[in-house]
Amino acid sequence: MADEPTNGELGRLIESLRTDMREDMGQLNQRLDKVVPMDVYTIEKTQLGDRVTALETAREKDAERVTATRRWMIGTVVTVLVALLPYLNAMVKGAGA
Repeated sequence: MADEPTNGELGRLIESLRTDMREDMGQLNQRLDKVVPMDVYTIEKTQLGDRVTALETAREKDAERVTATRRWMIGTVVTVLVALLPYLNAMVKGAGA
């Protein structure tokens, strides 16, 4: 019987265990308060994916628009040079004469 705890010691041990459990549950509740519900996470992830898709589509359209503008500018410069080439040639020949 000497190794067995007294009723007072058992009461203190049980109270200590309860205190530890309350602290652990409080910490667990604090961590759970920071967790996002699964449905909210799924909705946010879906919206983010839609937004990324929209931005990629807009970027592709902008890239196509830039390419088209460059082609138009190059075509315009070439057309102007071809149109002015006979006049420039005549000016150079006339100046050399």
